[in-house]
Amino acid sequence: MSSIYKNLSDFSDINIPSAKGYRFGIVVAEWNREITESLYEGAAQTLLLHGAEQSAITRINVPGSFELTAGAEMLAAKGSYDALICLGCVIQGETRHFEFICQAVASGLTQLTVKYGKPFVFGVLTPDTMQQALDRAGGKHGNKGDEAAVTAIKMAALARQLS
Repeated sequence: MSSIYKNLSDFSDINIPSAKGYRFGIVVAEWNREITESLYEGAAQTLLLHGAEQSAITRINVPGSFELTAGAEMLAAKGSYDALICLGCVIQGETRHFEFICQAVASGLTQLTVKYGKPFVFGVLTPDTMQQALDRAGGKHGNKGDEAAVTAIKMAALARQLS
């Protein structure tokens, strides 16, 4: 369902497993910091709300969304995480730069998921305007960071269940 009709932070109809005992890495792009900090706060608070320990959450920053893939790979190679959450915001501009960045990050995170056999969650906003980004980073449509954290919890639990 389109986010125009749904608050991204409403999980009342979803069974979310406990995050207790799982380790999470969060990679945050510094570009569009106002947005990405809000996404991080949403993700971290959602993990804690569902039982993750503060000490089980590691955060690193990268310069922009394009670097999320490299940062996530570096973090995954250094630690045993159950899921990695990648948070960024690429706002449509006047050139095709937007398309290249978004495609590269989506493809890169998919490749890392396959390589490591664990979830690398795509928590990257791809709005047309700054207002749309604000609406999805704690505004009227909730917080995509919350959604990314719930996805990480659910996928980490699924991986554990299948192992």
